[in-house]
Amino acid sequence: MKVAVIIGTRPEIIKMSPVIRALEKAELEFFILHTGQHYSYSLDDVFIQQLKLPQPDYNLDVGSRPPVGQTAKIMEGLAHILVKEKPDLVLVLGDTNTVLAGAIATAKMKIKLGHIEAGLRSYDRSMPEELNRILADNCSDLMFTPTENARQILLREGFAPEKIFMTGNTIVDAVYKHLEFAQADSREVSGKYILATVHRTENVDDKDKFALIITCLRNVAKKFNLPVIYPAHPHSTNKAKEYGLEFKDITVIPPTDYLHFLKLESKAEVILTDSGGVQEEACILGVPCITLRDNTERPETLDIGANVLAGTNPEKVLECVNIMLGKDNNWGNPFGDGKAGERIAEVIKSL
Repeated sequence: MKVAVIIGTRPEIIKMSPVIRALEKAELEFFILHTGQHYSYSLDDVFIQQLKLPQPDYNLDVGSRPPVGQTAKIMEGLAHILVKEKPDLVLVLGDTNTVLAGAIATAKMKIKLGHIEAGLRSYDRSMPEELNRILADNCSDLMFTPTENARQILLREGFAPEKIFMTGNTIVDAVYKHLEFAQADSREVSGKYILATVHRTENVDDKDKFALIITCLRNVAKKFNLPVIYPAHPHSTNKAKEYGLEFKDITVIPPTDYLHFLKLESKAEVILTDSGGVQEEACILGVPCITLRDNTERPETLDIGANVLAGTNPEKVLECVNIMLGKDNNWGNPFGDGKAGERIAEVIKSL
């Protein structure tokens, strides 16, 4: 059994790290292919180093492109490498353009596909990620779901039960393994603050919506007299400059490495985000979360009270922050026990 592990973004590196370690432990043959969808050193290489992962065997270095062009470029590069390496199974994780390209290329080449984090649905097809995850599931031979809810979604959609494996979410594995190292990080995080992350295409590539979100963050900083720390992706800062938007009253910092960001999350009073992965991490860390979207593919966080949907209405956001700042963080963790990577490797080895 030869496995191709495909990654392309920071969240994929983090969430795939427990799987890579489990494949090593199970002594399964594999190689790592990085598409280069995230092209900044601070967003990929430093994470690989901090997580002590093997360097990728291949890097397509596709960089920033329009979605269709980026997906096509990844597919073309993948095809050459898959022909050369002849893997028995390709693993992808999540809902990025890297995942979509991997799913389509693998299906066309009649290679088995394993989709980690299968079964997530926001039921909002205006989100690029929603289409990516649906198409990836429909190309998959093995679907590894992070929660029972995700498994039930796949069953309702008519997928064969024998293709579905409820493993838990690999983000739990990563947080449990690295939180102690993050807390020991020498970079000081002092005082009370609110953490914000905004990066989704539908938010930052829409001038009016991005302006509204910045207004929300500014209002929160002034209303609650707390610094709002925003580690901004290069794409986000470039778009703000293009639109003539100012981050007044917001503490904008460059993208951080994994351990520092995990520390920032763990010590925040509350987190404002449009990220699915950050919703999960906040829930696991016991930090109240406010999602700057009208929907989420992580409904478990809403069900247990760890997260609320605020959208981008400034008054609604202020109301949600006020509620969540006083929230007791005694909810349970719905994403598993930190052994998802091991379970995925066990399924693959059983093949």
